[in-house]
Amino acid sequence: MAEHNELGRYGELLAKSYLEKLGYMILEMNWVYGKAEIDLIAFYEGTLIFVEVKTRRASDHGEPEDFVDWKKEKQLEFASAAYIEKKNHQGEIRFDILAIVFENKELYKINHIEDAFWPS
Repeated sequence: MAEHNELGRYGELLAKSYLEKLGYMILEMNWVYGKAEIDLIAFYEGTLIFVEVKTRRASDHGEPEDFVDWKKEKQLEFASAAYIEKKNHQGEIRFDILAIVFENKELYKINHIEDAFWPS
């Protein structure tokens, strides 16, 4: 596996652990529908939350959350609609971004952006 893929997977595990410590129930990890993937699907206080995780070694070229573009938002919208239909979810939903930046191999910063975007 390429080094950047390993970093991404590690970031997803850190994000999962972070959310669980906050009391979120993780329902799915790396849920795929068609060509779209949702990194984490969680449930918290009655809300179904679709989470995009972005992990970087540094923020020299921009913050990780800056790399969630309209195309990625459309993919998440597509996959989340399928998940909602499959699970017959009738409640609230939201889309979060968890941005993780490493300062070194063991020190990192997590920026949890709740309600980061709303698909059109």
